[in-house]
Amino acid sequence: MERRNLAAHEACIKKEGRGEMIKAPINLQDLRRRLYVKAKAEPSWRFWGLYVHVCKQETLLEAYRLAKLNDGAPGIDGVTFEAIEAAGIEGFLDELRNELEQRSYRPLRVRTVGIPKANGGTRQLSIPAIRDRVVQGALKLVLEPIFEADFQPGSFGYRPKRSTSGAIQRVAEAILTNKTYVIDLDLRAYFDSVKHHLVLEKVARRINDDAVMGLLRMILKASGKCGVPQGGVISPLLSNLYLNEVDQMLERAREVTRHRGFTVVDYARFADDLVVLVSAHPNQRWLRTAVEKRLRGICQARSGSE
Repeated sequence: MERRNLAAHEACIKKEGRGEMIKAPINLQDLRRRLYVKAKAEPSWRFWGLYVHVCKQETLLEAYRLAKLNDGAPGIDGVTFEAIEAAGIEGFLDELRNELEQRSYRPLRVRTVGIPKANGGTRQLSIPAIRDRVVQGALKLVLEPIFEADFQPGSFGYRPKRSTSGAIQRVAEAILTNKTYVIDLDLRAYFDSVKHHLVLEKVARRINDDAVMGLLRMILKASGKCGVPQGGVISPLLSNLYLNEVDQMLERAREVTRHRGFTVVDYARFADDLVVLVSAHPNQRWLRTAVEKRLRGICQARSGSE
């Protein structure tokens, strides 16, 4: 049965390469739905027994499909999707699954390349090997619904069923309700200085699974001594988790200033771009100062902690 499922999914991958949309396997969809419902219902629940789902053939195959959909250059080992499929997806995924189950899997170092910026300079992009993208993708498929239950309405970057248009609409609506004092923070450099132990602490608040935590620790270590690498499959999820504290603070500010259906504060965050909008009324000068000070304080403390 497993071999037939694998062959069918390989056919789906090839179809998708021709532009056909294929949904995630129903069992994986059901698992993700159940994880989300449980996490939403019990905000303090710590999940265990997740590693077995990361190692499942179905999860790895879906992670491969998503990795191929995103395409991208090979990692430090030079292995391409074409080479993997020429040798056979089945053998590639079997080897990965065995390594994960036997706890012998070790991620390769990421390949770092400089991407020119429009305004000059370069942006460092970290490219994992395809095998490591698949493992990261499998881990993300299992962890994402848990943390999605905790994320805030003003966060739009790299989340299911959310997009830049939603963030733009939220900003536009805030401006139309006279929130025209804008605090614009670019957090790209902030992510470069994120301490790994702080990321792991945040994950551990929801995850009580030593194997999952060990795998995540190895993935972070392969990317360098600190920072959430741009280019990693699981990086957007970790970045959103890391900044959820900021989103929560802004949601509280939004709600405590609500009066007769209107708020004095609003915000929208798309990954490392954060826009906070505050009423420009002279009476709210103190609030604008307090919000900006609090935001910069959180970012400074989090990036500078040891």
